[in-house]
Amino acid sequence: MELHLAVFLFGFAGLFGKIINLPAMAIVFWRVLFASLLLFMIILIRGEGFKVRGKARFFIPILGVLLAIHWSTFFYSIQISTVAIGLITYSTFPIFTALLEPLFLRERFEKVNILLSLLVFLGIVLIVPSFDISNNITQGVIWGTLSGFTFSLLTIINRRYVKEYSSLTLAFYQDGFATLSLFPLVLFTNFLPYGMDLGYVVLLGVVFTGVAHTLFIGSLRRVKANYASIIAALEPLYGIVFAFLLLGEVPALRTVIGGAIIISVCFYVTLKSAKFK
Repeated sequence: MELHLAVFLFGFAGLFGKIINLPAMAIVFWRVLFASLLLFMIILIRGEGFKVRGKARFFIPILGVLLAIHWSTFFYSIQISTVAIGLITYSTFPIFTALLEPLFLRERFEKVNILLSLLVFLGIVLIVPSFDISNNITQGVIWGTLSGFTFSLLTIINRRYVKEYSSLTLAFYQDGFATLSLFPLVLFTNFLPYGMDLGYVVLLGVVFTGVAHTLFIGSLRRVKANYASIIAALEPLYGIVFAFLLLGEVPALRTVIGGAIIISVCFYVTLKSAKFK
């Protein structure tokens, strides 16, 4: 129940990219700021430590920067295209992980991943309405795919440290360093929220990031990470349904077909991973 509720809440996050009248980086800045404050309080209440050591002191700030890039490109993709485009192209991350994980962690490479990658590429080609870089949908696909790529790197590096440190501690530091890395950049933008936007960024940071992340981590005490990834494949489906019901966004037929191919392949990769690990 914790896991399904977390994924359900994550599904709402993409909608904030459409309803908040701030640049993508500013939305992410407030998101990670409020999330890190919430996680800080949770860690204090639970009595978990903040101390990190060795190489983690170098890599954790990098994880924070990657998180900032991931969410900024994700929201920017949604802002210039649609919620469906941003969510579907971000969902390519399991394929990037399947290709990059053997290189980073020196594991056996599976040839079938090449075929699966080609299928995902086909799905992306179907989504792209035109190969004109000035087309907003095409730009949205590019930024959304970059979001999936950076999330893949984030996942691979996190795998190295999740056995040594509390997931809450890692999440807190990543949100914290993402906040620090974005702060100098948002100063040059219209980053202060007013009126309803202020309420939206607090809601996004506290409920749809901090609470959702805490529920997701808590579920991992009883559910294997690979199985959790399978259920997380519901996130783009939730997001597309919410965008249709709340924003009136109707995905094009090409988007539906291409998205079905991408999500099916990524679901298969995650299921295969759960089976053999």
